[in-house]
Amino acid sequence: MFIPNPILFNKTFFLLIITKLLPIKIYNFTPLLKKAVTGERKRRGLPDIDIENFKYDLPQNRIAQYPLPERDKSKLLIYKNGFISETVFSDIDKEIPSGSVMIFNNSRVIKARLFFEKQTGSIIEIFCLEPVMPADFSAAMESKGETEWKCIIGNLKKWKQGKIKCQYKTAGDSYIVWAEKLYPGEDNTWIVRFTWDSGNFTFKEFIDSAGHVPLPPYIIRPDEPSDRKWYQTIYSSVDGSVAAPTAGLHFTDRVLEKLNSKGIRQLNVTLHVSAGTFRPVKSKSIQGHEMHSELFFVEKEIITHLLSNKGPIVSVGTTSLRVLESLYWAGIKLKMKPDTDPDSLYIDQWDPYLLKCKLKPEESLEVLLEWMEKNKTGRLSALTKLFIFPGYKFMFSDILLTNFHLPKSTLLMLVAAFTGSDWKKIYEYALGNNYRFLSYGDASLLFRKDVIF
Repeated sequence: MFIPNPILFNKTFFLLIITKLLPIKIYNFTPLLKKAVTGERKRRGLPDIDIENFKYDLPQNRIAQYPLPERDKSKLLIYKNGFISETVFSDIDKEIPSGSVMIFNNSRVIKARLFFEKQTGSIIEIFCLEPVMPADFSAAMESKGETEWKCIIGNLKKWKQGKIKCQYKTAGDSYIVWAEKLYPGEDNTWIVRFTWDSGNFTFKEFIDSAGHVPLPPYIIRPDEPSDRKWYQTIYSSVDGSVAAPTAGLHFTDRVLEKLNSKGIRQLNVTLHVSAGTFRPVKSKSIQGHEMHSELFFVEKEIITHLLSNKGPIVSVGTTSLRVLESLYWAGIKLKMKPDTDPDSLYIDQWDPYLLKCKLKPEESLEVLLEWMEKNKTGRLSALTKLFIFPGYKFMFSDILLTNFHLPKSTLLMLVAAFTGSDWKKIYEYALGNNYRFLSYGDASLLFRKDVIF
């Protein structure tokens, strides 16, 4: 089967992601209604911050298109007590304070990009976002014969109706999987049914064999076999992300062993990174932006460890940080509504700025543990749309390990909330000292602005 240039399709999907994939609520309304909604948010006390405050010039040649040959040889910028220094990532153990606990996101990237062919020869790309039937991710991946997913469809105009096929080979045998559009989903996605006659393989085996690595749109090249290794953290274990938690890409077994030898505890949480992580902020102010939602899981024993922890907490990546901070607000919401069903826990993007109930961090964790005990569950799961920007009060995260992010992105706003106005100094230093940016780029270790280490 002919496969088109994935660079073109990558750019196409970037446009789809920013214009179609995610909730557009305010943007689809009339200017009058937009003004009314914004005015209502102002009256409710939400901050009004200009997105232009997070603009900087990022030359194309500073965006890493490939990883380094060795994961842990990337540069590591260190921001601590207002000062900047640098080292190599392999020496990160020397920078993490003794007694710290590091929180890793163990979500694993799936090969979510699939190419199908019509009888006419037209190529249709299907980007799998999340399962619908069965809705449980693990069950959907283990499905044999049939499964349904919410997807983005590339070249949609050429797929009016009927089934399209993907023929692929694995272990010397040839297989065919069919795709059929069922009905439109939310936010201009489509529900797609995948079927295959052979019961000898699962959907996971199909995408592992026929799928493509969902590289970010700013990596303007086709995915290559090596990306299957490099665009995945070495400790990933739970399938579900369509983008890598990239701060973790720098770790090697050697680095983890050195951290362990120093007595630094390593704990795992799971947040499945959605395609919304690439969505730029198109509104003029923070109030007009609609955050994407992401599913996360935290085991009871992790919450227990956090409750007893006395040392600094290091978030490995913005996804781990969002999980930790979402835990606090989950505790707040359960304090306010203790009868919440385990399947309906949800953190809204404005919760930190509007909820009146306040607890100490340890009190929030105690609420979570009591609620989990009451509901006889050993794992907390929730959807989070948590939006962190300057003015946010961090409850758990003291140190953040993260890569360098796009201008005017929600991830850069999170960094600005963590480091204050010094984020500009940090990024100016990185640009002036040949740091590589974004997913395959270098890293920064940021000590929170309002904490003295």
